[in-house]
Amino acid sequence: MTGNRPAVRPARPFFSSGPCAKRPGWTPDALNGALLGRSHRSKPGKAKLKDAIERTRALLGVPADYRIGIVPASDTGAVEMAMWSMLGARPVDMFAWESFGEDWVTDVAKQLKLKDAILHKAPYGQLPDLTKANPEHDAVFLWNGTTSGVRVPDGNWIAADRKGLTICDATSAAFAMDLPWDKLDVTTFSWQKVLGGEAAHGMLILSPRAVERLETYTPDRPLPKIFRMTKGGKLNEGIFVGETINTPSMLALEDYLDALGWAEKIGGLKALIARSTANLAVLDRFVRESEWAAFLAEDSHVRSNTSVCLKIVDPWFAKLEAEAQADAAKKIASLLEKEGVALDLGSYRSAPPGLRIWCGATVEKADLEALVPWLDWAWAQVKAG
Repeated sequence: MTGNRPAVRPARPFFSSGPCAKRPGWTPDALNGALLGRSHRSKPGKAKLKDAIERTRALLGVPADYRIGIVPASDTGAVEMAMWSMLGARPVDMFAWESFGEDWVTDVAKQLKLKDAILHKAPYGQLPDLTKANPEHDAVFLWNGTTSGVRVPDGNWIAADRKGLTICDATSAAFAMDLPWDKLDVTTFSWQKVLGGEAAHGMLILSPRAVERLETYTPDRPLPKIFRMTKGGKLNEGIFVGETINTPSMLALEDYLDALGWAEKIGGLKALIARSTANLAVLDRFVRESEWAAFLAEDSHVRSNTSVCLKIVDPWFAKLEAEAQADAAKKIASLLEKEGVALDLGSYRSAPPGLRIWCGATVEKADLEALVPWLDWAWAQVKAG
């Protein structure tokens, strides 16, 4: 660790965990093909929306009999649509180990008021016991905890012959981690995460089992228009071929298509995963050599390769009161932002004090390598007072 200001700065200081960095080489010219001033229900409008769906399917390897829809309100909207439309038919296991998982628990317990909800919880940096998932129950969980840096390592804990549905919030995992589609009945993500697209649009992926639930179960609660996926007891197939429930942004759509094109060009899903994994390796080397920083997720088997969370383990820091610890962590992020080295690096407001560094595929490895010495520099400034 040194107090000397490093000579090299990241070329792109964008390490936010959402909205995330745009793809390398992005400029506003990427949006020149946007269908502006036209209806999204026009032939070319629906064609662009369907193209986004089918290219998503191809890139992620989603089975042909799964439906993919573009829905309102980002990943949050997609998760809410699934929970409000499908939960209640069976007891539900809720797995939570960070803030967004806690949000879904709140919805189920306080808004839907489901009496047969079972909470499986773990503190930041750890996973709950996933083997407690009852195959007779539905299950709601994140694949990657964006605010804790902890991910589900695999789908082995999900029964192949389960009776319940699995509802997976995969917003910071899709395009960066292998997802076992045969184990996932509802999968959601948003454009602004791993591919660095624009906000406000969600993706909802349904297995045939999820479609069956929609067509055979009617919840005893009113559903707002943007949550309704059936008509006359049958799935509204239009949603899954580009006929969106409400008006999407064709400018944001063009940006997503551009991001998909970049991903296809560099080698598809395997290349995206490799880039995120190589980025994580940069921080892994830093942590192994650091005297003051460690991973919040101590178990490498469950450590995220997108939203990487660091905690401060220096003895000086440990002696501080909780408020002072939070202030010290914020000062590190503020110093780096002031220097134009790293933007939006602070840990999530409800997470332990530390740093959160996005390592998804749109971040360049060279920028992370340039960032690392600055982390030591900022820590030295804060510790010196």
